[in-house]
Formats: sequence, structure tokens, C-alpha cells
Amino acid sequence: MKVRFTPALFAHAEALLGQLLDFEHPADAVVSRYFREHRQLGHADRGFVAETVFAVLRRGRSIEARCGGELTDRRRLLVALLTVRGWNLRELAPVLKSGEEAWLAEVAAFDEAALPPAVRCDLPDWLYERLLGSFSADEVPALAAALNRPAPLDLRVNSLKCDRPALLARLAEAGIAAQPGALSPLAVRLRDKPALAKHPAFLDGSFEVQDEGSQLLGLLVEAKRGEMVVDFCAGAGGKTLLLGAQMRNTGRLYALDVSERRLSKLKPRLARSGLSNVHPVRIEHERDQKIKRLAGKVDRVLVDAPCSGLGTLRRNPDLKWRQDAAAIAELSAKQAAILAAAASLVRPGGRLVYATCSLLAEENERVVDAFLAAHPAFALVPVAPILARQGVELTGDMLHLLPHRHDTDGFFAAVLEKQHG
Repeated sequence: MKVRFTPALFAHAEALLGQLLDFEHPADAVVSRYFREHRQLGHADRGFVAETVFAVLRRGRSIEARCGGELTDRRRLLVALLTVRGWNLRELAPVLKSGEEAWLAEVAAFDEAALPPAVRCDLPDWLYERLLGSFSADEVPALAAALNRPAPLDLRVNSLKCDRPALLARLAEAGIAAQPGALSPLAVRLRDKPALAKHPAFLDGSFEVQDEGSQLLGLLVEAKRGEMVVDFCAGAGGKTLLLGAQMRNTGRLYALDVSERRLSKLKPRLARSGLSNVHPVRIEHERDQKIKRLAGKVDRVLVDAPCSGLGTLRRNPDLKWRQDAAAIAELSAKQAAILAAAASLVRPGGRLVYATCSLLAEENERVVDAFLAAHPAFALVPVAPILARQGVELTGDMLHLLPHRHDTDGFFAAVLEKQHG
């Protein structure tokens, strides 16, 4: 063990889990705040606490089933350490109380086969049923198992400053184990999760942290030199930076978002990236007058729409407990409105890319199908040839990335082009 396992350290995990299980705020924000308030915790201690509480969030239903009648945060954590993180009773001994060793021995022998499928998959019933609408009963457990594992750490090479072999060499010099990504030509996957914020290659803008699947969404835009391009829901700008590099820092690239806070996170990233063609613009809503001024003028528009985020459960396991079926219906209506507004910007012959990090057809294919039915000027363009031009071999008319098939977050994308005349 890399940590000195003590009752005090276990108490930190218990206190943090209690805050997380309120589900009032995103888990990553709660964890960050807790560590800011407890700066005495070292890197390894923070890693232990975070990984243990996240194991409870990932495997909540099966852990509760193993806990039996007495359901406490303490019991949840002990079961998570034993069954999810693979600790043995000797390793747990420093914190065990009277009678807990015998109880944990029973937990270890628990047979999950008798549990309902949704509980075995650690999914809420409504989400399990939705996934059965898109995947076979045999595939849903494989998808759930992949979603319940921590995500690897991926980097994207900034092609304005570096290439992948050079970045791999710099990481190797620093003792950071890494390999080329399996899909994106810009991706580097790290074996571990080292602290990168002070690495010279990060500080000089040679790379950004970005999931490999997210990189493919940017590649679908295929932004070119001198064009006018809009990242319609830019957020903190991960894909904006990729688009700017595709454009070789020429043309005009607008990063639109309703959140000033998210756009403010783009500014230091822009400074590192070397890009000068990016124009961050805060908008009030998708009907903002600033958008109307661009109507019919834009070559390419990326819409990474606000969504349930269920494709990111490897990173944000709390989302499956914080979302519900009613929220999905509201999101679908919002996605349709945003896509229609973004489409108004596209010039004849221009491209519109609709993307989400959702696994659900209601947020993905159904939104696209309804849009195409209402906007006959647009046509679906198969994604496979677009990606093949950039060295990515995937099949299909629309992009479906899944953790159990591609070892990325779950992403969906469709490419729509506006016809001339």
C-alpha cells in the first residue's frame, strides 16, 4: 500500500462520502472542496480517499446489497475496499472494530448471481431499462462493467507546437509511461495518473488533457485554414483548442457559451496553446442577438450539446444517481432547440456536427432524426469516410463510441451538411 492506512484516514473517507451521498452537487466539485479544506492530506492520501469514495458511487447498489440490513457509510466503505478495491482482511485490520472481521468474511462469500440485473450492473432501474432499448441483454452488463471502472488519462497533442513522437519522448524522459492512443492520431494515453500541471510540456502548451473519444468529435468538424468556425457550446474549450490547431491559427473561431465561468477557464488554456484566432463570446441563450449576426455565414459549427453525461460515468459516477427519466425528456427538448439555433449559422455547403456524451437514443439519434425531418436543407453525411481521411478506422454513418468497445468515454456524433440551393 502506498498510504499509511489509519483510522484517521478512514475517517476522512467516511466524512467525504457522507457529503457525496447527499447528491446536491457534482462529486468532483465536492471532492475538490474537501481536499482544499484538508490540505494536510498528501497526494497518496488524497488518492486513497478519492478512489475509495468513488468506488462506492460506482458500485452503490451491489455494495448496499452486500451490506445487508445495517446500511451505514462506514459499512459501504469497508465493502468497497474489500470487494471493489481488492483489499484483504489483514490490510483492513487497522480500522476494524469488534465483529467486523466475521461480517466481512460473510460479505466476501456473498453471491451476487441472485440479485436483479440492474443491481448487479450498479445502474438505477430506469437507466438499465433504457439501455436495454439500444443494447442486448448480454451487452448491457459489459457496458456497465466498463462504465464502473475508472477512466484512463488521455492527452491531446497540440499540433501547432509538437507532434506525438516528440511528446512521447518528453514524457519518457520524465519517467511518465505513455503510449499512442488507439484511435485519435493526436492522442497519448498514460499508464498512470501523474500530476501534470507543472510538467514543462504542459506549461508550454504542447498538450492538453482530453479523452480520446472527445478528440474524435473535433476531428469530425474537419476545420480548415481561413474558415469561419463556431464551437456553439464551448464550455472550457477543449474542443475549441483542437479546432484552432486544425485551422493552423488562421480564420475566425468563435467559442460560444452561456457560462462566463466556463469560458474563463478557456483563457489560460488559450494562452498556453499559442492560438490567436479564437474569440470567446458569452451568450444569454441560443436565440441571442450575437448568434443572429452570424446567420448563414459560418463554414462549420460544432454543437457539443448539454446532455445527461451518462457516457462519462467512468469519471462522474454520481450522474447515474443524480439523473432521472424526467430530466432526460427536458434535455431532449433543449438539445433540439440548440441544434436548430446552431443550424441557422451554417452557410450553404457548410457542416454542422451534433455531439453528446450520452448513451441514450433520446438524446442522440432521435434528436438528429427529428432535426432532419424539420430541416430538409440538411443531409446526414457518414462519419466513417471523414475519420478515414484523418487516419481513424471506424465504421458507421453516425459515431458511437463506447467504453466496453473502444475504451473511451461514451460519445455520439452525427455530421450534417447544408445543401446548396
